[in-house]
Amino acid sequence: MKKDTGKIKKIVRDGYAKALSQNTSCCSISSCCCGTGQAKKISKKVGYSDSEMNAVPEGANLGFGCGNPVALASLKEGDVVLDLGSGAGFDAFLSAQRVGKTGCVIGVDMTLEMVAKAKENAKKGEYSNVEFRLGEIEKLPVEDNSIDVIISNCVINLSPDKEAVFKEAFRVLKSGGRLMVSDLVLAKDLPKSVKDSVEAYVGCLAGAIKKDEYLKLITMAGFRDVKVISESSYPVDAMFDNFDAAQDAILSIKVSAVKR
Repeated sequence: MKKDTGKIKKIVRDGYAKALSQNTSCCSISSCCCGTGQAKKISKKVGYSDSEMNAVPEGANLGFGCGNPVALASLKEGDVVLDLGSGAGFDAFLSAQRVGKTGCVIGVDMTLEMVAKAKENAKKGEYSNVEFRLGEIEKLPVEDNSIDVIISNCVINLSPDKEAVFKEAFRVLKSGGRLMVSDLVLAKDLPKSVKDSVEAYVGCLAGAIKKDEYLKLITMAGFRDVKVISESSYPVDAMFDNFDAAQDAILSIKVSAVKR
């Protein structure tokens, strides 16, 4: 059955806009409630240091990630970085500190409220080398061959058309450019009750696909040297109540690839 991509995107967009308006982390989308403290707890669990969490404007870290792609990306001074699904700007701001004044970071997000919040945070933190654009990661508002490094944190699996996402990533990267993403994939099929859940979709679970399929889509887009840098079981219990059936099905992976 073909996915209703418009409906899925509306579910995701509305879910994250709601979480932002209620000033809560992604847990609030499900049946548990949490705020800044829980967002930091989740971020620490998936690889962020205290110094990183304290280095960005308050409100930039919403606890939506499933890994730390910035640490993986080995960013250097002068890099042009693209953050797919930039949210309130957490990874974009961390990247901006690494690329310096000679580099720049572009964040793309399809939720208007997130883009507005990220711009507000950039102003608050006085970031001059970061910009945020409203757009979909399946059709990036970015020029061909203009990006050195693409990062993304637990966003691509939300897309109903992951093939298009990776093709767009390949298009905008320069030759020799790198893709560095943290994401959720499946080790086994999800129970139907979880896969059909709106909460699970917004929380990144029901949109996940098998790991081999995910990696194949990256290769099909034209990338080379596709590598899983690390993988671990994802703490579903930290994100949702009553999803015990999905506990062993979800993997958090960090993947790198190169455009040759």
